[in-house]
Amino acid sequence: MFKPEYKTQFDRDGYVLARSLFTTEEAECLKNYYTTMREAGNVPGDPFKYPKPEEIVTDPLQRYPRMLQMHRWDEVSLKWLIDARINAVLTGLLGRQPFAVQTMIYFKPPGARGQALHQDNYYLRAKPGTCCAAWMALEDTDEENGCLQVATGSHDWPILCTVPADLNQSFIDVTVPVPDGTPIVPVRMKAGDVLFFNGQLVHGSFPNTSENRFRRSLIGHYVEGDAQQVAAWFKPALRMDGSVVELETSENGSRCGIWVDANGVPVVEVTGYEVVDKATE
Repeated sequence: MFKPEYKTQFDRDGYVLARSLFTTEEAECLKNYYTTMREAGNVPGDPFKYPKPEEIVTDPLQRYPRMLQMHRWDEVSLKWLIDARINAVLTGLLGRQPFAVQTMIYFKPPGARGQALHQDNYYLRAKPGTCCAAWMALEDTDEENGCLQVATGSHDWPILCTVPADLNQSFIDVTVPVPDGTPIVPVRMKAGDVLFFNGQLVHGSFPNTSENRFRRSLIGHYVEGDAQQVAAWFKPALRMDGSVVELETSENGSRCGIWVDANGVPVVEVTGYEVVDKATE
């Protein structure tokens, strides 16, 4: 499950792709499970309510809204969140077992908007250290259906101050600006692959421009095992055996950085802007 080279790439680039961590059959089963659940309508405990037919407009995301924190009321989701394979990779990457704090399912139907560039720890605010994501492709994903895009090496950046995002391209209204020329690279994945990435890593996705392909993905968020605080939305935190661990609640505000030019070279200068709680891809 864990390979030593994973740690080398994760430390260097801020992310690593674990190919075939789950089988294609497992991915297909989870894809069908969550799609059936979503299409059945409202689910107790899910904060994103399925709209009535007369309320559905042209936005495909209204017909297939994401689901959050499913592990709090769904045993299948909890089992996946603390799966031994995910635990083995995260423990190898982080040096100790993490705490699990969030599950998410994105459906991203054809024509759906993407999510503007962002950093996960802007939302989770794990302290000390940062958070880490396990992003599993439930079907093949590429540029056409809106795969993840990452800024390699940006995990070494501080949390950046946000600016308004283009709502024609993104379903969230804020993004982080990056210096001109920063390479943003696509991460093409097969069903069953899991991308692990650092909570500081700048990432996002473009719209799904395909005619008939979804981009369903299952995501778990974790904080480092020596973390003492996390934002309120992500509590209670769980050990990887499913037991609850008590963490303090992070403050609602936090310092963040902006890019400035220093002798023609872009550098980050930390300022004092505030951040707020939201969910993240």
